[in-house]
Amino acid sequence: MGNEIRITGAGPASHRPEPAETAALRSCTDAPPPSLLLCQNGGWFLLIPEGAETHMAHKDTRPHYNLVFSVLLLGIGAFSLLQSLVVPVLPELIRSLHTTQDTATWLMTGYLLSASVATPILGRIGDKVGKERVLVFTLCVLAAGSIVAALTDSAGIMIAARVLQGVGGGVLPLAFGIIRDEFPVQKLHAAVGLASALVAVGGGLGLVLAGPIVEHLNYHWLFWIPMIMTAVTAIAAIAFVPASPVRNPGPLNWLAALLLSVWLVCLLLAVSKGTKWGWHSGSILALFGGAVLGLIAWITAEMKSRTPLIDMRTMRIPAVWTTNVVAIAAGACMFATMTFLPQFIQTPRMLAGYGLSASITRSGLYMLPMAVSMFVLGVAAAPLAKQFGAKSVVLLGSVLMAVSFAGLAQRPDAAWQVCLAVTVIGAGLGLVFSASSAVIVSAVPPAQTGAATGINANIRTVGGAIGAAVSGSILTSTVTAGHRPPLPTEAGYSHIFWFLTAVAMIAIAASALVPATRAPRSAFDDEPSAAKYARESS
Repeated sequence: MGNEIRITGAGPASHRPEPAETAALRSCTDAPPPSLLLCQNGGWFLLIPEGAETHMAHKDTRPHYNLVFSVLLLGIGAFSLLQSLVVPVLPELIRSLHTTQDTATWLMTGYLLSASVATPILGRIGDKVGKERVLVFTLCVLAAGSIVAALTDSAGIMIAARVLQGVGGGVLPLAFGIIRDEFPVQKLHAAVGLASALVAVGGGLGLVLAGPIVEHLNYHWLFWIPMIMTAVTAIAAIAFVPASPVRNPGPLNWLAALLLSVWLVCLLLAVSKGTKWGWHSGSILALFGGAVLGLIAWITAEMKSRTPLIDMRTMRIPAVWTTNVVAIAAGACMFATMTFLPQFIQTPRMLAGYGLSASITRSGLYMLPMAVSMFVLGVAAAPLAKQFGAKSVVLLGSVLMAVSFAGLAQRPDAAWQVCLAVTVIGAGLGLVFSASSAVIVSAVPPAQTGAATGINANIRTVGGAIGAAVSGSILTSTVTAGHRPPLPTEAGYSHIFWFLTAVAMIAIAASALVPATRAPRSAFDDEPSAAKYARESS
């Protein structure tokens, strides 16, 4: 069971008050309450669950959870900035790197694909060897990728650097796991929700900051600045992020990791190259077939594994799988919007007959309301979920996204129309991302909180990669050679927004199926989550 500390004393347990020695010991260790005291053979026994002694030993030496949280937020912010900093300047990068629209799209797709594969693998390694160690490693890889991207003038090398940066996606499950370990249960939902919202908010800020950085410095600084942030975070993580109190030893399922990579690469190659190679060509059909077979083989391998990358039993929980469907749709909507709406805004009206003829900086300002509303509603999602239920908040956010994309599909030609649409999109994304985390945290056992939220973040990234690839394929199919440089038609952007409307409708349907959950209250809500799990599992 647990370790026993004997406190001497006589008398029946039903008639004896809690000894002063045990009360003092409990106040120093966050040990279980008096109900777990046993009186046996004339002596008092205080049962301390396995793992609680670790918490007792480190209680006074572990940094405050708010300090740890600040370090984690800085790392998440650096990763999320890199998601979108290149987006508003894609036209500039196409010219500077002497490449094409189709190739430049892989600056986003390669990044998201790498993150999709790296997220569950690094999360599992973190559970095995220590989350704080893998967090530092991940931040170092992210910084290295940023250095390579900052130094190159080659499209191929920059895409490779973006793939390296995508490894930084491991920051998300590691951060969620550390939050689970360090935060009191009472504050766990708000912390996970804020961290989830920051992924979207950081992406929105990247759209705003990219223009001034390029215009006043150059595009190389799009990578130098996140590199500096990442390096500072890595040093802070070494100094302030404590060792993981909970670990899950066991072999890494390398077969599952390989199969996950295979089906994701096949799927994203198929959707991104379908227009160029032909949707009915043998290559595209083979890629889709490989994706399906790889997916089936991956699920089979995960279900048979004792130490899966992604626990399929957790995926079958109704609140988890429905929320994950919403995450796929919301991820597709967010990354497609961040990738292609700035290009629409920057399109010169005199040449193309549409667009707002905005500079890079001005297009970022058009996207600023999206970042602001994402942050405001992401923070407001927790009290709204407490008042109306997380399911209602996720459903509302999905509806807001669908309405906004339908409006953009009508080919707006005024700045205020675009600003209104992106504000509502940001509000919807902020509500969905933050409340989705609350749904999952409430639905899964404490031991699976980090894994389940990590899966949700990973699926959001997969959805983003698919959304960006499909939208890029749609837009590339409408590029005309009548302009110098070649430009997509207005219908191409309209088709993208109708596609995203349909995706948001899928999110609405999945949101309606999310079961209503409410987080149970506990007498131990102030206890750190890892210590609480150790007590409950003893």
